[in-house]
Amino acid sequence: MHQDFQDTALPDSATLLGIVQAQTEIAKLGLDLGGVMAFVAERAQRLTGATGAAVELAEGDDMVYRAASGVASGLLGLRLARSGSLSGLCVQTGAILRSDDSETDPRVDREACRRVGLRSMIVTPLRHLDSTVGVLKVVAPQVNGFTDTDIRTLQLMSELIAAAMFHAARHEASQLYLQATHDALTGLPNRALFYDRLRQFIDIARRSSGTLGIVNLDMDGLKPINDRYGHRAGDAAIREAAQRMAGAVRSADTVARVGGDEFAVLLPGIGARAEAERQSRRLADAVCAPFAFEGRALDLSVSVGVALLPDDGSDMTALMDQADAAMYRMKRARRGTVEVGEEV
Repeated sequence: MHQDFQDTALPDSATLLGIVQAQTEIAKLGLDLGGVMAFVAERAQRLTGATGAAVELAEGDDMVYRAASGVASGLLGLRLARSGSLSGLCVQTGAILRSDDSETDPRVDREACRRVGLRSMIVTPLRHLDSTVGVLKVVAPQVNGFTDTDIRTLQLMSELIAAAMFHAARHEASQLYLQATHDALTGLPNRALFYDRLRQFIDIARRSSGTLGIVNLDMDGLKPINDRYGHRAGDAAIREAAQRMAGAVRSADTVARVGGDEFAVLLPGIGARAEAERQSRRLADAVCAPFAFEGRALDLSVSVGVALLPDDGSDMTALMDQADAAMYRMKRARRGTVEVGEEV
């Protein structure tokens, strides 16, 4: 369905206030387009009462999940064929589309909907430089989960992303992918691109009976730097750590900033665990070299954890959990705060 909601089905005052507040938060994010998309997905889910939301960008023949929240959060980086999906049809037509029941709607990928556990959804086009480049989508597990008012709310939220896209990639459409998949502070791949590549490398390793290493890294001591010298110093420390990590890996590896002071590295085709462990130590050593900010010596260090496919699992969640657990064990051991019965 496609209707003009400009003058009808306006959200209530509380929802409109939420959208205005969202504009303020987006302004704080500046040119961090990936951060904007993640924020809008979470806020769109909340304002429409959905159980999940996502921003999908059209890349070649695929729709790629570049931001996700709620029940869709586990789909970050997932690629699905544009053909045969409601999102792909939205990009093709440039129209707002609503499916009230995925089991009876011939436009949707029914099996994909069942895997996610959704029965109804809205997809709204994201436009950049007169082209539809993706969709903002909300989903619900029940039939008829959304109203016309929800459609108008989603349309207003999609316009916030469109504005961010324009400011981040004002003159070149080719800049859009780069801005949407890379961290604004460090220039590294962001969380969405990391998970995209992780899914692809896992598939390659499975097909070829190969290996894949994952290193999770968390910066130690960033809060004291922020508290003592301010966030300019903290940002400088993050940028320096990112640059050092990028310089300590092979050309085939991916270093990504996946959170505030969290990084992750993909090591495709790495050898045995000992080789992955050596690479993790090389990364840690690179970060721990002396660093000066405006004449002040700052201490940089990271806690690291390693997981290896297939030794530690063959799916994305198991591997990331294993790397996280190993990383937090190191962090707790350094602090000497491991308590009896504490989960790792």
